Amino acid sequence: MPAPLRVVDAGLPAQVTVYEVGPRDGLQNESTVVSTDVKTEFIRRLADAGLSVIEATSLVRPEWVPQLADAEQLMPLLDPGRGVRYPVLVPNRRGLDRALGLGVEEIAVFGSATETFARRNLNRGFEEQFEMFAPVVADATDAGLRVRAYLSMCFGDPWEGEVPIAQVVLAGQRLLDLGARELSLGDTIGVGTPGHVSALINAFGDVDVDVGSLAVHFHDTYGQALANTLAALQCGVSTVDSSAGGLGGCPYAESATGNLATEDLVWMLDGLGIETGVDIGALVATSIWMAGRLGRPSPSRVVQALAR
Repeated sequence: MPAPLRVVDAGLPAQVTVYEVGPRDGLQNESTVVSTDVKTEFIRRLADAGLSVIEATSLVRPEWVPQLADAEQLMPLLDPGRGVRYPVLVPNRRGLDRALGLGVEEIAVFGSATETFARRNLNRGFEEQFEMFAPVVADATDAGLRVRAYLSMCFGDPWEGEVPIAQVVLAGQRLLDLGARELSLGDTIGVGTPGHVSALINAFGDVDVDVGSLAVHFHDTYGQALANTLAALQCGVSTVDSSAGGLGGCPYAESATGNLATEDLVWMLDGLGIETGVDIGALVATSIWMAGRLGRPSPSRVVQALAR
């Protein structure tokens, strides 16, 4: 199988954690509802390919995201003994109670940098969302769970337009202050560019937020996801969200297209000499297999190239 020439850049992280979101963020945006058995096999194959963090599902009300309505059936089928983390997304206290009942060890909450998207996605205002998250994060932390916070609309909002960097930093700080260990900065509609990425990450540094607590989550709407990832790496970020085969988007923002494909990310990181622990051949095979279950080809450019 072809591989990129490895040219190490000493200014970049030596190792990057690939935070795989395909089973959750990917499948929740698919019109096809796949079976629990297919989801279980998908996650097993991703783990076999070397992915160490695989976001498994979301504990939202089934009528909101019917594609993930089988969380209670799925989670007990995952193998906890192979050193893989299986975080789940929880929307509120009820979701946390479900997570605790399933023995989940890691959760994520999903906030917004803008008022409009907070109301559309959470049915809460910008300020109200933090009031909702505070007891969830506190109780999860007290129970020994690791908590991640997603922050959406960090680079632009389809209803509000440009989102001020200071507003994003304020929202992110508040989520971290609640007790989240990691903050994932989301370009939900894919309008970010490398300079914007650098400016935002540097702005967090200006208020003493450790870059080690930041992750990035890019959508490839305008073809900028890899360029934006490289800009984030140059700023010291070492956790990057991606979705196997480029699955997913955001069901609450119609202008959002697919996530950065994990294969495209790993190909670039391999070429930069950055360790990920991911076997790209096994990963490509997994995405081809899942594309067959979904009845459509993978949008990942690397999957398309290596599948020829």
